[in-house]
Amino acid sequence: MDISLRTTEFHVENRSWLASRDGTDVTRGMTLYLPAFTKNIHYPDGFIPSGILVARITSGEGADMYGPYAGSASEVQTVTITGGPTGGTFTLTLSGETTSGIAYNATASAVRDALAALPSVSGNDIAVSGGPGPATPFTVAFKGRFAGQNVAQMTASAASLTGGTSPAVNVATTTGGGSTNLTGLDVPEGFLFSSKEVGTANIGAPLHWRGAIMVSRLPAASGFDDNARQVLGAKFRFES
Repeated sequence: MDISLRTTEFHVENRSWLASRDGTDVTRGMTLYLPAFTKNIHYPDGFIPSGILVARITSGEGADMYGPYAGSASEVQTVTITGGPTGGTFTLTLSGETTSGIAYNATASAVRDALAALPSVSGNDIAVSGGPGPATPFTVAFKGRFAGQNVAQMTASAASLTGGTSPAVNVATTTGGGSTNLTGLDVPEGFLFSSKEVGTANIGAPLHWRGAIMVSRLPAASGFDDNARQVLGAKFRFES
């Protein structure tokens, strides 16, 4: 008698991203809205892995179900000195707070230090690259408490710059912060606790919404970003 052997793929659960066993029972039910996931990105082997960051769809098709967190862009602004000044200082104003004078030929670290000295800003909230001035523009990237937010464009004063020809300082928004996603996928709620094999229908799954997370062990394309760290910081402890 002929005996046919049938094989099936075996999937090994990997929850190494869970930094502590404490809180492993802190889950609640949800339904994954399959059309929101992309095969080659979110489940290349046929399984949506545990640890992927998910958000609740709040409107439109799939409302009240969950999909992959879409991320939220963080603000980037560019500061450009024109007119070739040879001396003096300029200032930057962010949300009504003005820096001390910044030298016309400042380095990126000097611009960062000036902004970080503002009362509402810390060194973890911004990163500055480019420079030194006046020949090379500065790129100010907002992170930390500004992650994923639409930050009001800074203004600049060049009144104290000297030399050159009509020196000025211009600020432009290179990348607007925030998201235009209106369905809720830009607001993370937690992590998929158990991996799920993808079929043709939406999938019931447990949402892990509180605990300790080992960020470096989250699956590829988990969606975790600075905005997620900021939004979920009250519910999760994030470790490297």
